[in-house]
Amino acid sequence: MLKYLTAALLLSTPVHALDVGDALGVYLDRQVMTWAQDPLLMSALEAQNLRHAGLEAAAYTELDQRWSAELGRTPAPLVDSVLQTPASDFLRARMEESKGLITEVFMMDVHGLNVASAGITSDIWQGDEAKFTETFAKGTGARHFSQIKFDDSRGVYQTQMSFTLSDPVTGAPIGAMTVGINAEMMQ
Repeated sequence: MLKYLTAALLLSTPVHALDVGDALGVYLDRQVMTWAQDPLLMSALEAQNLRHAGLEAAAYTELDQRWSAELGRTPAPLVDSVLQTPASDFLRARMEESKGLITEVFMMDVHGLNVASAGITSDIWQGDEAKFTETFAKGTGARHFSQIKFDDSRGVYQTQMSFTLSDPVTGAPIGAMTVGINAEMMQ
């Protein structure tokens, strides 16, 4: 059913029928979670949470408008502040290692604002979207798998796996991550 994703999982999963949700969950647990809480990412997330402590909700709209105005332009200081970081480089490397299975990956702070991203997102604030409201807002261990749909910006059908990121010491929710999966590789 999920040719490429399932093939990657069969080496470590007993052979049985995997539905899409099961396969995504296994991939998330056995692949993505091995790097999702890397100290580099946790440090970047912690730093942004400190910088944005006390940020008012009105700032999300202002940041979103600035982000949209900068897309495709140079200079783009806000966009670059997310994309040109070691944490974003780390995410890009994980995406490249997936050989096309991962179509996008980005990390959000406690407000739903992008901290790091492997590529440009259409907006900086994800806080009003299910990828954030169904994960961070629900606490540690929360996950959300989107429906498969065509992503115009990437030119592929994809699904998104989103999950809460928690402090490795306290277990408290400190952000969220979204990983896009190429559905065309799931035939």
